[in-house]
Amino acid sequence: MKVIIERACGMDVHKDSITACIITPERKEIQTFSTKTVFLLKLIDWIKEQGCTHVAMESTGVFWKPIVNLLEAESIEFLVVNATHMKAVPGRKTDVKDAEWIAELLRHGLLTASYIPNRNQRELRELVRYRRSIIEERARQHNRIQKVLEGANIKLSSVVSDILGVSSRDMLHAIADGEEDPEKLASFARRTMKRKKDELELALRGYVNPHQRLMIKTILIHIEFLNEQVEKLDHEVSQRVISFQEDIERLDSIPGIATRMAEQILSEIGTDIEKQFPSAAHLCSWAGLVPGHNESAGKRKSSKTKKGNKYLKSSLTEAAHSIRGSKNYLGALYRRTAARKGKKRAAISVAHAMLRISYYLLTRKEMYVDLGEDYFEKQKQQFIVRHSVQRLEKLGYTVTITEAS
Repeated sequence: MKVIIERACGMDVHKDSITACIITPERKEIQTFSTKTVFLLKLIDWIKEQGCTHVAMESTGVFWKPIVNLLEAESIEFLVVNATHMKAVPGRKTDVKDAEWIAELLRHGLLTASYIPNRNQRELRELVRYRRSIIEERARQHNRIQKVLEGANIKLSSVVSDILGVSSRDMLHAIADGEEDPEKLASFARRTMKRKKDELELALRGYVNPHQRLMIKTILIHIEFLNEQVEKLDHEVSQRVISFQEDIERLDSIPGIATRMAEQILSEIGTDIEKQFPSAAHLCSWAGLVPGHNESAGKRKSSKTKKGNKYLKSSLTEAAHSIRGSKNYLGALYRRTAARKGKKRAAISVAHAMLRISYYLLTRKEMYVDLGEDYFEKQKQQFIVRHSVQRLEKLGYTVTITEAS
């Protein structure tokens, strides 16, 4: 087999150790290093001394990231390879053989690198993903405070739409401070909430124990802290994407995608997407928003979607569910698919459409133009007309169609 890369290094990366194998035309050398930064620097120096031009490793958890940071700083070509692809190759039993086998595959050009964005995008990714995790934690705290109120026989959520709105938050703080009089608690209502004062008095009549007051107070403090952290991250992310504001606006024009969602899409796929993803279908496959292909002996088996970028997939699926009642093309697509295949498949179908649209808007530098809620009805209408004309012509008639004025 023809050698493509003369000096290659394969690494088997673990949490506490790295086994590296360098293969050159002259010899083969294997060494083991600790994952502490001091020893990683020795590893990089050893790679440079051997004149190694390319390095490959498995994408094991997050353990590859420190090595990639150092390789990137030294401008050494690296490949982070999908572990599933590596496991498909038999005959490996030890870390040494793992590293040696990766180096051999790299020398012969048999490895396909995973998508590893540049440092700026990786940093943006970390910020956006962390912000999402904080928002999810805040949602969990919202649910938890609701459970505490239910346990205290307080039915505030039956009267107000947002249990942590301005009026509701004042009431909760008063409850946490020991206030028990429903009339005084209802007096915290503001603006339109004042119209529901009688209902609020009934809903706020409960039995709040001391431990429940403590829990309400603690949860409210935690939620306020989370709100502050989200604001800080929002500011940092907005500063980092300020040069891509036009792309943010293009993505924001898609129904169901707001500014935060647009920032997450950009952080996951990058701005120069044509370089990494040659087509929209390629991007959707990478995100795991396409049916699986599993066929054997002429029989099709499970078509469950494959694993992909879980952050992008979950966010788009959430956005798809949010537009199920929208009067636009994507809303019509959701309802049409849900009627035949259920809500979960409808969400995946709409998420797939959103990502395809995002690809075309970013590559063509265009704003979103909706096809309309009646898009599928018009298609069906054209099919009925065409089919009817064909049937009449087969019977020997000449058909002329004129639109009604």
